[in-house]
Amino acid sequence: MTTPSHTVSRSGARSMAQVSLFAALMAVMGLIPKIDLPLGVPITIQSLGVMLAGVMLGPWRGLQSMLLFLAAVAVGLPLLSGGRGGLGVFMTPSAGYLLGYALAACIVGALMAALPQSSPRRTAISAFIASLLGGLVCLHAFGVLGLMLLANMSLDQAFKVTLAFVPGDFIKCILCAIIVHTVARGMPDWRFGGRQ
Repeated sequence: MTTPSHTVSRSGARSMAQVSLFAALMAVMGLIPKIDLPLGVPITIQSLGVMLAGVMLGPWRGLQSMLLFLAAVAVGLPLLSGGRGGLGVFMTPSAGYLLGYALAACIVGALMAALPQSSPRRTAISAFIASLLGGLVCLHAFGVLGLMLLANMSLDQAFKVTLAFVPGDFIKCILCAIIVHTVARGMPDWRFGGRQ
């Protein structure tokens, strides 16, 4: 009777470690300098971390890792690009993107779990599709909403602003796919999208 309990606790510990690792990865990505745009929304690499959390961990743990990261930002840790942190960052024009991190990681993870993964190449293509639909489309939908609510932009204006980020985020989708391909080749037992 002790073996199942021991197995569950080991699995739980591994999940907690992975969630913490991807929250830490987001923090490390925050050390990479941001590119400020005049509209109050910086270009950062952290959206790549959102995509990776989803494809690597799956919907539930990807969501948890982003919530852990956002909680650390909310209590004041300077983990966002440019050394930003605290509750004030959730009142800026970029707040929609930040609040979209958790849901985007969840959607990326759910898509990744549903897409084919029969080979490293196919897994990478699935990662690209999941990142594109969840990490780019979902994240930008939240960004548009944030710009409309916090920067008083119209839907048309907010949509035009977010278009400036699409080329860079498209490149991040490609980078995510390349990373997943490498992991799939080197660690064929990795359960992308949290698959059982």
